Amino acid sequence: MSRIRSTDTKPEMIVRRLLHSLGYRYRLHRKDLPGKPDITFVSRRKIIEVRGCYWHAHLRYDPSCWEARSEAKSNRAYWRPKMDRNVERDQRNLALLNEAGWAVLIVWECELRDLDTVRERIVAFLGASNSVGSRSVPPVKVRETS
Repeated sequence: MSRIRSTDTKPEMIVRRLLHSLGYRYRLHRKDLPGKPDITFVSRRKIIEVRGCYWHAHLRYDPSCWEARSEAKSNRAYWRPKMDRNVERDQRNLALLNEAGWAVLIVWECELRDLDTVRERIVAFLGASNSVGSRSVPPVKVRETS
């Protein structure tokens, strides 16, 4: 578990590079908000959470998720309740953020295979960026992981 990162994960870095290329500016891992959200847009009162499909049990929400198919092969008595607690914590933090007036967009790791769709969802969620002038948006490269 010590090698499992909670911040600056590959999926999170992909989304952050995409946001930056679109002209958005944000704050990271605000400790004063429930669950220390990944990406916070304070003036817009919006949050983007980037969730790993395996660790946040995406398969429970989307049976077609390819990323969350594997299951722990050893010590299942530990891992199954651990995943249940992760899901419960995510739901609790989401409810607390909504109650506090924050809108939350969840981007799943498996969705990053189609960056055009993710880009459209983000722009629809956040609205126009505050950057002045038009910028050409370089493509964001995703490395295949196996």
